[in-house]
Amino acid sequence: MTIQFHDKQIYVEVHGQGEPLILLNGIMMSSLSWKPFIDVLSKYNKLILIDFLDQGQSSRMEDNYDIKLQAEVVKSVLDALELKQAHIAGISYGASVSMQFAVLYPEYVQTLVLFNCVSYTSPWMCDLGKSWTAARATPQLYYNATIPIIYSSGFYNRNTDWINVRKDFLTKYIFNDQNFLDAMDRLTYSTNDYDVRDGLNKITAKTLVVGSKDDGLTPVSEQKYISDNIPGANLVIVEDCGHATMYEKPDVFTSLITGFVNNDSITI
Repeated sequence: MTIQFHDKQIYVEVHGQGEPLILLNGIMMSSLSWKPFIDVLSKYNKLILIDFLDQGQSSRMEDNYDIKLQAEVVKSVLDALELKQAHIAGISYGASVSMQFAVLYPEYVQTLVLFNCVSYTSPWMCDLGKSWTAARATPQLYYNATIPIIYSSGFYNRNTDWINVRKDFLTKYIFNDQNFLDAMDRLTYSTNDYDVRDGLNKITAKTLVVGSKDDGLTPVSEQKYISDNIPGANLVIVEDCGHATMYEKPDVFTSLITGFVNNDSITI
């Protein structure tokens, strides 16, 4: 289904029944990326998948924008589905949007699960994003600049067959698509001024922050800062894992989400 957002269309999928769980994409993902996870994540919840602007089957933008616009996309989806509150989980870019949304609209968030995220775009991350844009010259250069860093070296080296199939697909069909690369440039630009550090104490939802010990893109220190500054937040560090937790540790990824959002508080 699609919903109207100003003059754009936002693609939305709804699976299952139960309390609503919105799952928000990483920067290079789309709703299709979650296909292997749909059954388990919709077993106990109404799973809602969203393609952000410039992702998947949603509308493309023409000009640059701020990540706050994607938070407004999330609110528009909740309003269109007549939801007053939802569990929200996101990874990387999706976690940044989740935090931005929770700062702007805390009353809409029942629980918050944040994977492999940062509370602001540091100069290092900003320059890393610029390196992605600079690597557009060839699909292989773009792959080398964007993909290896999201995995731990152990996973990358242990799964070379899977990695090579993925590399072949991305370089042949995705990273030579100029419309995709233009959208990626705008998505990357949208994070340049991202900074929710001063708003973390406004987040009222029960929160789980998840980092990965071998994450070279969003180091554990970033998740520790977030958990320290969101009132009552919980922190989990996943061993032997890089930035792409859902691919390297899919069982841990889904268990943390479903367990946290569906577990009522226990008082001992």
